[in-house]
Amino acid sequence: MLIDDFADADLVSTLGTRWRGVSDRVMGGVSEAAVARDMVDGRPCLRLTGDVRLENNGGFIQAALDLAPPGRALDASDFTGLSLVARGNGETYSLHLRTPENRRPWQSYRAQFVAGPAWETIDLPFAGFAPYRLDAPLDTGRLRRLGLVAIGRAFHADLAVTRLGLYRQA
Repeated sequence: MLIDDFADADLVSTLGTRWRGVSDRVMGGVSEAAVARDMVDGRPCLRLTGDVRLENNGGFIQAALDLAPPGRALDASDFTGLSLVARGNGETYSLHLRTPENRRPWQSYRAQFVAGPAWETIDLPFAGFAPYRLDAPLDTGRLRRLGLVAIGRAFHADLAVTRLGLYRQA
């Protein structure tokens, strides 16, 4: 199931929801983020760039997407995980998921991946997402939001994603 192929110049996903940039500035940090639609190697993509900085207890930038309208959720229980086609600057990034169980802004379910210099398909099975600062297991039947995140250490982020979707194991 396709979540986005970044064909829309205004960063409206195929689900009808809009991508937005978020950084640690919402909590006093100083990281700088840019989220834009770009063309890389002739492919339309979402591009997350910026500098992750640790001052003032900061340390993240992200491109966030609501997976359903407010008060609703996406049922992904028939799928194995998320698949993205990405490239980057060789750094480690995270994909964060949120469900109704995430009551605090810092809570999420997280999986890491490395985005190398060539386009690559990266499959992230739901079984590999670890809860962060909560005890509830990931309920794939009630996904609310996902984030492509540069987090946890000072570095320059440059992540391009040309396709994002759900996949089933054959």
